[in-house]
Amino acid sequence: AGAVAYGAEVIQIDGSFDDALNLVVAISERHPIALVNSLNPYRLEGQKTAAFEICDVLGKAPDWLALPVGNAGNISAYWMGFKQLHERIKTTLPQVLGVQAEGSAPLVLGHPVEHPETIATAIRIGKPARAEQALEAAEESDGRIIAVSDDAILKMQKLLAANGVWVEPASAAGVAGLAHELERGTIDLKSKVVTAVCTGHGMKDPDIITKDMPKPHILPSEMSALEDYLAREK
Repeated sequence: AGAVAYGAEVIQIDGSFDDALNLVVAISERHPIALVNSLNPYRLEGQKTAAFEICDVLGKAPDWLALPVGNAGNISAYWMGFKQLHERIKTTLPQVLGVQAEGSAPLVLGHPVEHPETIATAIRIGKPARAEQALEAAEESDGRIIAVSDDAILKMQKLLAANGVWVEPASAAGVAGLAHELERGTIDLKSKVVTAVCTGHGMKDPDIITKDMPKPHILPSEMSALEDYLAREK
């Protein structure tokens, strides 16, 4: 809706994200069309400034950075930003925890996923465009890339919402991954500073949560009806 509001013409592909990406890459090579997704280096140059903002707010880099991984643009860009700050003003470097959905985890499995399946639509990607850079970020930072279940993602989405932060399912994946590692004892947060990046608002992908929402109760516009209902709820 946002793109349409700005005058974009939307073309829907009968296929997966990976099918659409292959098409737009091919057409941008044959026609004067600019590709502006994660393959475009200027996009990463913009995204990397989020790492600058984190260091500006914290006064340093966090000890751990957790974020969801789909096309792997964010994890690559953040790591680029942290490295540049480290080289120029000697900030510390975070360990990076990238999180994929179990049904769409090519970086964890070590091979492309032909038919990725997850409720986290923004990371439902079987062939990440920035796969190599994402793996480098995990290795260079002494971090890792893991996968979590859809159930864990939805549970974390609801927990975040209950605490005032409504994010799309994919955005909850990073925090779900952090919780997973804490439960396993593979990350020790004692005296550590951790940043978990929630990349998209809940309005970006509301279908999952609205599908399970209870239907509203319809009452007549009478005080007695409202009071009767409230009395029953007690």
